[in-house]
Amino acid sequence: MSRPLGYFLSWGSYGTRLHGDPRGTVDRNNTQHGDPVLGPDEERWEYERGKMRFSPVVLTRDQRLFAECTVPKVCERGLWKYHTCAAAPDHIHVILPSEHEPKTIRRILKRWLGQAMSERWPLEDGATWWAECGSIKWLIDVPYFANATSNVTRQCTR
Repeated sequence: MSRPLGYFLSWGSYGTRLHGDPRGTVDRNNTQHGDPVLGPDEERWEYERGKMRFSPVVLTRDQRLFAECTVPKVCERGLWKYHTCAAAPDHIHVILPSEHEPKTIRRILKRWLGQAMSERWPLEDGATWWAECGSIKWLIDVPYFANATSNVTRQCTR
């Protein structure tokens, strides 16, 4: 498969969207396009909540603005071409074109953004800003790229 025009990378903040959540989630066993989203499951949600070592991270307006201003700098540091991003109270979206592996980009974006945020808003020892993994969508054609960009841009905190 040829390289896409870009990637739509998303990840959640720690503890804000656990499996079993009524909004639906995706787990490691159903990650393919067309797989059903997991629905509400209070027992699973309670189990996931019980495994948490820290309180959920809900980003404040200042933290969301900081993230949106910092992601372009992180992209520059990683030598990735920044396109757009948006930060919500419980997740981050980033769109960028790149020749690099998208899972690696997402992992490094999360690490470097988290480090920058921790310099300003220190977390408890061992705590993290972000949930594990996240989503990667390959933006394979111009309409899909434009639609994703429009949706993310509309969500910007600024």
